[in-house]
Amino acid sequence: MTLNEMIPAFEAVLFAAGEPVEIEKFCTVFEVDTETVESVMDMLSDRLEDSGSSVKVVRLDFSYQLCTRKEYAENIRAVLDLRRKAPLSQAALEVLAVIAYNQPVTKAYVEQVRGVDCSGVVSTLVEKGLLEEKGRLELPGRPLLYGTTQNFLRCFGLKNLDELPEVPSEDTVEDSNGQLKMLSNEVMELATKMSEEAGELAEDVANQGEQQ
Repeated sequence: MTLNEMIPAFEAVLFAAGEPVEIEKFCTVFEVDTETVESVMDMLSDRLEDSGSSVKVVRLDFSYQLCTRKEYAENIRAVLDLRRKAPLSQAALEVLAVIAYNQPVTKAYVEQVRGVDCSGVVSTLVEKGLLEEKGRLELPGRPLLYGTTQNFLRCFGLKNLDELPEVPSEDTVEDSNGQLKMLSNEVMELATKMSEEAGELAEDVANQGEQQ
């Protein structure tokens, strides 16, 4: 199968899957290497962009997904009668920022950084699909570890965590236990800018995958 033949085949797989598909699966099924998969996905993305398609290819770490473009979110909500969701609160954004930059971490770590109880906020972010459990810490009580999800990447328009903005050293604050408090102005500005979209996409059917 040539690269041009793979383009519509890859598109069909992404559309039918309705959820992120790992690069490894494409490699196995189409008997190609990772570089070939990435090249075909780039060509598919360009084709959709050039044709003015309402859907686009989204890279989520080591997976790809076919999603609708955000400018059509209102049309999707209207047709499917979806209720607009409230944006994330400032507390939720702070918790999300702490975990995104330090993951995997325990709830106790987040509470130590912020100085307040975060149980309710963490639970809400897990329910929204922005955080997930990443195992347990090997300490007495074996507390749960939390990290961000693929949905977090999709909602904030990131391919992977490496695309998070760097935290300037001068904005880094060391707490009493020598841990780093990663809540710079740059991070919070990004979080605030993206909060409405994140709060909506985390629960609304605003992508092709959730409509399958």
